[in-house]
Amino acid sequence: MNDNDETALRALLARLEQEHRDLDAAITALAVSPGSDLIQVQRLKKRKLILRDKIRQIEDQITPDIIA
Repeated sequence: MNDNDETALRALLARLEQEHRDLDAAITALAVSPGSDLIQVQRLKKRKLILRDKIRQIEDQITPDIIA
């Protein structure tokens, strides 16, 4: 992986992490609001899990396992 690829991955990682934090805040806000849409909360939670998986995948690409 060259420096440009790693820079692009780090930028994507930062964007996905921010989106993950935003979803967490939205889920929390919906959960405490009266009359919140439970289906919408479940959709946001699912999206958050998908983002977490993508974040882990990108982190693995940036920091490959090195067997000592």
